[in-house]
Amino acid sequence: MATQWQTFPVEFKGGLISNLSPLQQGINAVGSATTLQNFEPSKEGGYKKVLGYSRYIDDVVPGSGSVLGVRVVNQEKALAIRKNGSNFSEYYINVAGAWSSLGAAASLGGKVRGVDFNFGTVHKVMLVDGVNSPAVFEDTTDTLTFPTLTADATGAEHIEIYKNTIFLGNGSNLVFSAPYDETDFTPANGGGIINVGHTITGLIVFRDQLIIFSRNTVQRLTGSSIADFQLQPISDGIGCLFPDTIQEVGGDVIYMAADGLRLLSATDRIGDFGLEIASAPISKDALDFIKSTDNFSSIVLREKAQYRVFGHIESVADQVSKGLVATKFSDQGASRIEWGTLEGFKVYCSDGRYIPGQELTLFANGTGYVYKLEDGSSRDGETIRAVYESPFMPIDDPKLRKTLYKATLYVDLNGTFSVDFNLKFDLFKVKNYNSTVQPATINLASSSTGVFVYGGVNSLYGTATYGSQLDKVYDTPVIGSGQTFAFRIEDISINPSFTLDTAIFEYRSHDRN
Repeated sequence: MATQWQTFPVEFKGGLISNLSPLQQGINAVGSATTLQNFEPSKEGGYKKVLGYSRYIDDVVPGSGSVLGVRVVNQEKALAIRKNGSNFSEYYINVAGAWSSLGAAASLGGKVRGVDFNFGTVHKVMLVDGVNSPAVFEDTTDTLTFPTLTADATGAEHIEIYKNTIFLGNGSNLVFSAPYDETDFTPANGGGIINVGHTITGLIVFRDQLIIFSRNTVQRLTGSSIADFQLQPISDGIGCLFPDTIQEVGGDVIYMAADGLRLLSATDRIGDFGLEIASAPISKDALDFIKSTDNFSSIVLREKAQYRVFGHIESVADQVSKGLVATKFSDQGASRIEWGTLEGFKVYCSDGRYIPGQELTLFANGTGYVYKLEDGSSRDGETIRAVYESPFMPIDDPKLRKTLYKATLYVDLNGTFSVDFNLKFDLFKVKNYNSTVQPATINLASSSTGVFVYGGVNSLYGTATYGSQLDKVYDTPVIGSGQTFAFRIEDISINPSFTLDTAIFEYRSHDRN
């Protein structure tokens, strides 16, 4: 009888979790995911299908091999570096939809990292590649130079600006310039060298201090000039493995350590720091990801308070390349970080800049194209495979059999919608699970085909239809019974992004056996 039916709501929240046993997760973290691929936990609630990427300009960066670096200069201008025909690192700038050479370094360098600064009236970018002398790009004249610097500055792998001073990480040496002069590293004018005792793996400025990472230590530099610079330890035994995983997001610094992705957070005590494992909820996935390669890149989407890190393996196809996404819901600490995984984003190098009203994020790999992230609903024309799978949930009593009759899915749409919906029953009956007949796949699709949201990434002037009502509630009858159940939602398409809000299941409990 209908009056005996009950409802079980599932609010999509909590993100990917892999550090709980199946039954614990199904009881204590309803709405979390055992698979959350190409869905991002959204600060507006629910799980949102990630946006795709498109070519920044429709021209290949000349040369061969992976693009060694990209740098966003401003809204209209970017730099790209790639190996040229003479086996040197050559620098390019986008001009009128094509890449134009700015000049080449003296030899082939490694991955390029850079910083922006303005020590007077000119915006500049300084870049290092681990081999050559640093390069300096001047924005107003679109010129690139390789100034002659001290031997200690040549071959630096890391670069940061602190107290209007250029700091370079070169082996275990922290080499710094005279204040307000990116080309003067002489001690007589305020330059110098500090040996930090370990090979530097990354630099970042955080809370009025320069953080220096090595593989096994975290240190900080305070002071304002050579007269009062002081080097102090933060942590011994826990460092950063890969420099391109270091980012500041939501008021904390996140970086990849041997035991996962960690947060460097300021605490209430002056001068004190907290070091938490931010990736604890996905410990298994994070450790497998760290072991998968030694080449990583990361970006921050500031408007979303979101961190993304990508693993690059040259022999792996782009459609199966892996990454992790983390959305930070709290101002500080790891307690409100929700995770997901990425697939289909092959990133060797990346860079982003927040320009008022727009966030421009670029990345590149071995194709030679530079791509614009968060643009469109496809991977440069290819489909995005987005998958959500819930834990097995007992609803109220894991020993009672329940029959499901109806499912209702609430979604926020931006256009055409079509997903496959599956139910699964009784994972915990291990002996009988493989022989259990599971319900058939159900397709949930919008009836308002061709309806668009004004201003949406897929809306095309002159062809898009506005004003019609988008379906947001999808009811479907379901068949199946068991003591526990899980459900799976899968989208493989170039349809516009959508957000999973809530699912409601109507069921009836049976008598205890």
